Amino acid sequence: MISIVDYGLGNVQAFANIYKRLGVPCLIAQKPEELTKANRIILPGVGSFDWAMEKLEKSGMRMTLDEMVLDKGVPVLGVCVGMQIMAQRSDEGNSLGLGWINAEVKRFEQTEEKILRLPHMGWNDVTPLKSDKLFQNLNDPRFYFLHSYYFSPHSPQLSLASSRYEIDFTSAISERNIMGVQFHPEKSHHWGIQLLENFSEI
Repeated sequence: MISIVDYGLGNVQAFANIYKRLGVPCLIAQKPEELTKANRIILPGVGSFDWAMEKLEKSGMRMTLDEMVLDKGVPVLGVCVGMQIMAQRSDEGNSLGLGWINAEVKRFEQTEEKILRLPHMGWNDVTPLKSDKLFQNLNDPRFYFLHSYYFSPHSPQLSLASSRYEIDFTSAISERNIMGVQFHPEKSHHWGIQLLENFSEI
């Protein structure tokens, strides 16, 4: 059973619809006890880092998430801000993140010589950096992005895939049972469907 964490942020129903079409059992979890039924967890997110952490804390599911992911080793996939809050902190706000990954979230730098349009929005190539089940059966993958901040792990070994928006940045991470993607697989057509199917089989 895949539990999709519904703490008020993210395209929760879009994930559920994809898994329904794939015939994969899933549950939209709004209570801690619904998380305990999971053998995999998706942590979606949109909006700001601090707002996501506040919503997650108010949902009452934070402690159960920590137990499932850190103590029981249940595979988890963070998506967009859902991945960013796995880090320790963000340039976007003052709240502490979940701290599951030794990383911070940084804002794309703007200079007089290099003015980036933010947010980084639209389709972009994603280049896997190592062999991993999450990206299996994906040829020349492209995914949909919408963000102004990027995930910066302290160890490059944690980077599972990269993308380029004036700079190369980490667009997917993996450490033990913890995975995250900066892009939105639920909005990324057949590439996203394949990635979500891959996660269901990890």
